[in-house]
Amino acid sequence: MKQSKGYTRHSAKNQQQVRPLSEKRIIVLFNKPFDVLCQFTDENNRQTLKDFITIPNVYAAGRLDRDSEGLLLLTNDGKLQHQIANPVKKTEKTYWVQVEGAPTEHDLAKLRQGVELKDGMTKPAKVAIMLAPKIWPRIPPIRERANIATTWLEITITEGRNRQVRRMTANIGFPTLRLIRYRIGNWTLDNIANGDFKVEE
Repeated sequence: MKQSKGYTRHSAKNQQQVRPLSEKRIIVLFNKPFDVLCQFTDENNRQTLKDFITIPNVYAAGRLDRDSEGLLLLTNDGKLQHQIANPVKKTEKTYWVQVEGAPTEHDLAKLRQGVELKDGMTKPAKVAIMLAPKIWPRIPPIRERANIATTWLEITITEGRNRQVRRMTANIGFPTLRLIRYRIGNWTLDNIANGDFKVEE
């Protein structure tokens, strides 16, 4: 295990039992792979957090869908967990979203204004077209159609409705093919490989 900048990095490929941690606040930043459940147990033996996280007594602050990837924050601090998961607290979350098609600025303006979903209007989002990020390959890869382009968007929201980003892009006619959460508040995926985590104390 390497130590630097106040955290310990762990690799899912070479897990070891970590040393007992103090009762201080612990924040675990996990780069969740595709097809992993955001829980520690599953009756159907699907991959869960227990297959990757070796830190005891931490719990997910908010969720990330099974078919989504990227940053998941776990902590032993109930107040922080509530703050991040509670939409009233308006914690910003940034997603890298690969959509089918090529949305125009006119299309994206709808997301910036808010769109009508079945559970009500969304709050205005920050949205920009971005270059394809340099990221890990998804397993299995997304299904692309040869005659239809794809576009990467950076979308920042403060809400946390069920599958909200996917529903937002579908609403304007551009289905989400791949979704990666890059940032929660001030925490990001930087320097965390897919399937790995780092611990801040």
